[in-house]
Amino acid sequence: MNSLVAIGSTTSFTVGAAAALVPQLGFDSGFMEEPVMLLAFVLLGRALEARAKVRAASDLKALAKLIPTNSRLVLDPGDEPGSDSSHVRENVEMMMVPTTSVRPGDILRVLPGERVPCDAEVLEGIAAVDESMLTGESVLVAKRTGLQVAGGCVVYEGPLTIKTTATGAESTLAGIGRLVAAAQSREAPMQRVADAVAGKFCYGVMAASAATFTFWQTLGQHLFPAAIVASGSSSALLLSIKLAVDVLVVACPCALGLATPTAVLVGSSLGATRGLLMRGGDVLERVAGISGVVFDKTGTLTEGKLRLATTAVVPGAAAAVAESLQATLQNSGSSNGKQQSNGNGSAATGDDGEGLLLRIAAAVEASTRHPLAAALAAEASSRCLKLPAVTEAKTEPGSGVAALVGGQRVLVGRPDWVLSQLPPTATSASPQLSQTTTDQAGKLTSVYVSVGDQLLGGLGFRDTLRPDAVETVRTLQQMGLRVFLLSGDDTATVKAVAAQAGIAAEDAYGSNTPREKLEVIRRLQASSMKLAMVGDGVNDAPALAAADVGIALKGGLDAAGEAASVVLMGDRLSQVVDCITLGQATLYKIKQNLAWALMYNVVGIPLAAGALLPSMGVALNPSAAGGMMAFSSVAVVSNSLLLRAQYMAAAARRHLRGSSGSSSISAEAAGSHSELTGAAGRV
Repeated sequence: MNSLVAIGSTTSFTVGAAAALVPQLGFDSGFMEEPVMLLAFVLLGRALEARAKVRAASDLKALAKLIPTNSRLVLDPGDEPGSDSSHVRENVEMMMVPTTSVRPGDILRVLPGERVPCDAEVLEGIAAVDESMLTGESVLVAKRTGLQVAGGCVVYEGPLTIKTTATGAESTLAGIGRLVAAAQSREAPMQRVADAVAGKFCYGVMAASAATFTFWQTLGQHLFPAAIVASGSSSALLLSIKLAVDVLVVACPCALGLATPTAVLVGSSLGATRGLLMRGGDVLERVAGISGVVFDKTGTLTEGKLRLATTAVVPGAAAAVAESLQATLQNSGSSNGKQQSNGNGSAATGDDGEGLLLRIAAAVEASTRHPLAAALAAEASSRCLKLPAVTEAKTEPGSGVAALVGGQRVLVGRPDWVLSQLPPTATSASPQLSQTTTDQAGKLTSVYVSVGDQLLGGLGFRDTLRPDAVETVRTLQQMGLRVFLLSGDDTATVKAVAAQAGIAAEDAYGSNTPREKLEVIRRLQASSMKLAMVGDGVNDAPALAAADVGIALKGGLDAAGEAASVVLMGDRLSQVVDCITLGQATLYKIKQNLAWALMYNVVGIPLAAGALLPSMGVALNPSAAGGMMAFSSVAVVSNSLLLRAQYMAAAARRHLRGSSGSSSISAEAAGSHSELTGAAGRV
């Protein structure tokens, strides 16, 4: 564009100077005004364009402003607090220091309402933290001793004493900034095409300008003599020069060049504020073109944590166990604080059979570290169960745990291991516990519990769906996408989980190794499908890399994060919908910008060449052409900025509707997607 403006302004100035220096030529001295007006309009357009670009990149710059300038350094922290430090010590000496001087290992104090100055581990205190700048989720997150906090988060409800783990360029916030900057610098495929067209476009415009001059200087003045009079030019030569300059100036290759990068700039920075880290403008374009989404099961579609699903108590066993452990259970207290009969033979404890089973199992498993132990502890805590004392606990790797409760030997573990240590008379009740092995939702992990020589009951555990899994799958399907489930678990379990999530049985693939997952992805791609793969672990890395778009949850920032094109910092499945919606809306903006740039030049160049001069007597002057050219570039950038308002409004409506009931979330999300793409077509 600079070449076209330079040629046009130089030509106008030369003709004006010739008119002033050699009046006998009969040239119009008004040409001297055109370079001034032309350059003024161009500079005005550049200023507006630069301002719009600054607004487009404002999200990225805002990340840097989240870190406070100063930090409160604890000068004499003394001994580091223990794991139970829920209260912040007050009698410590502190001073304010520049955040840039803070180093890993320094102890800092953050008060309510302040931002965390760097990545750190909580040493003291309990507080609610706003992590929306990382995750896009406005719900406050509880933080206590031992948990990590990221720099830039806001602390509420209580002070925290933290130990710095990363500062400056090594912090989470700086990493996000680098990813966003890298994403904005990577060209989308459509941008490379636009750049190639814009480069050759200049030569085409110069040729069109030369053709305009030649036409009006030769055929035009004979075919349309009245047009010369209507234009106000004193000769065909002056009209030819004027129209040739108009063609040079009105053409706007910049509009073509800006169409894609400005939309990518807005889309990638907007994604960062919503907890979506995309590794390039090409990712946005690929996301918009996907036709199917493949979910990993464990840790992605499900929570990746075992939870208690079913319980079964051997008839009559609870009464016998309660009587044998009466003193121990009374000393530990009942779950509801009552000492009365409940009709299940455990009058001394106030427990029903299920409560007794959970108390004993949780107490024994508390002595070991295992996913089942964590699940039992969580269940006991949620029911406010008080656990009896346990002694001589011993873990049998791969089998279970044995311990003494009230002098009675208690076994908690695999059914075959527990049954193998009981007399034959006790094992006869095991068929009655078969419901703990499987149910309608698929295979369960089963645990048996025995007290003395008595089989007390069984517990069934399974991995449960994430809270937003069903709504996310439904929303993706309403958007016209096919949803698949891919897992290394056995096929029966995978199909059962797929049924829970609303995924068709034929789209659920089980018993897959990482290599087989990769083959499934390639097989689906061979059927002309564009796939997004959503995963969280190392075993998903090959499939994430092979998919058209790899999406990793925040919890999988290892090999999965490196192989993925998108990282969901909020660790929520609903962000998959946000990611796809943003990609599609950005692509619509790119197409709209390119359409505008193309139509502008298709209409503007003939108008500048005098197409309406013979019939309507209308012709541009170089100043007006320069104004049109500047407006074209500003319009493209401003249109890209509308993406921010449209996307944020749609996201706000989804969040608002989500608080009124989960049944309407998917319909609203799909509706917001339609509004975004529809708005792009209307602007």
